[in-house]
Amino acid sequence: MADSDMMDARQRQQQQHAEQSRAAARPWARLGMIVVLAAVVGGSLYYWQATRNDVSTDDAFIDGRAVSIAPHVTGYVTALEVNDNQFVHKGDPILRIDSRDYEAALTQAQGQLDVARGQMAGAQRALEIARVNFPAKLAQAQAQLAQAEATLTNAKADDLRQRSLSNAATTQQQKDAAHATYLAAQAQVDAAQAVVAQARPVTPNIGEVDAQVHQLSGTLEQAEAAVRQAQLNLGWCVVRAPQDGWITKRNVEIGDYAQPGAQVAALVSPDIWITANFKEAQLARMRPGQPVSITIDAYPQLKLRGHVDSIQLGTGAKFTAFPPENATGNFVKIVERVPVKIIIDGGLDNSQPLALGLSADPVVDVK
Repeated sequence: MADSDMMDARQRQQQQHAEQSRAAARPWARLGMIVVLAAVVGGSLYYWQATRNDVSTDDAFIDGRAVSIAPHVTGYVTALEVNDNQFVHKGDPILRIDSRDYEAALTQAQGQLDVARGQMAGAQRALEIARVNFPAKLAQAQAQLAQAEATLTNAKADDLRQRSLSNAATTQQQKDAAHATYLAAQAQVDAAQAVVAQARPVTPNIGEVDAQVHQLSGTLEQAEAAVRQAQLNLGWCVVRAPQDGWITKRNVEIGDYAQPGAQVAALVSPDIWITANFKEAQLARMRPGQPVSITIDAYPQLKLRGHVDSIQLGTGAKFTAFPPENATGNFVKIVERVPVKIIIDGGLDNSQPLALGLSADPVVDVK
């Protein structure tokens, strides 16, 4: 009995001690909860304050210019000068096309040009001669006409004189001779007048020769254009890089028959940017020039810096092949996205070139 009383007393003492310990620890627990709550509220306020001016999206990717490379002329490919993903400079050869047909065409065009130049030179000399000869021929014809008219005047006077004489003072033979001389002189005048009439249109005659010169001038220009075209075709047998960049999607091999306009490779320009598709509700405070921090999924260690360049004047859906027609049928409002062009200002690593289409995460500071 005594032992049980002692055990009960010991238990009561333990309970009293535990209650006193809990009572002493309760204020500290409350204080700890208050501290934790304050830390959460403070952290939330700090995060809100730090990020309230940040607008971000994960619907963004690396964008740039991919130039299609295609030959201008037809022919068999005889040499390839580049490999896939090789960097080339503007003017570097990419492939070569069999040029023998175009060399022959150039030689033929140059021969035709030489012929046209010779004809042109001859026509120009003829024009120079015509400018001298036609006025001279007119003057000569007029002089011959004047001489024939003088001879006619003299012959007419002799004929009249013979006719006025009596038969005793002259003979019929002399009369006939004087009249024949008069008729011959009249014929010479008529002939001289015809020559003058033929030589009188000096300007039209020179113009006819000048027209031939102009016609041959056109032929010469055609021949020169044919030579230039043949030179271009021959030069186009070497397909060259239109600008600096990386060769991609090369789909031509030696022996292939190249066709004008058929793409043989693509050239990716080093000039790249970010195309970010922001929700329409995120554009209220966004302006060109605002700074942007960018991370790339493929290279998390890269911390790129940039700025907003421009905001596209149209949603992405508006420029699709089949834009939505909200004026017909049932309308369900959806959040549209607007492409925003972001220029990269720094942070790039030449050893890690950014491929077009890589995902990006831009954060725009809109304060």
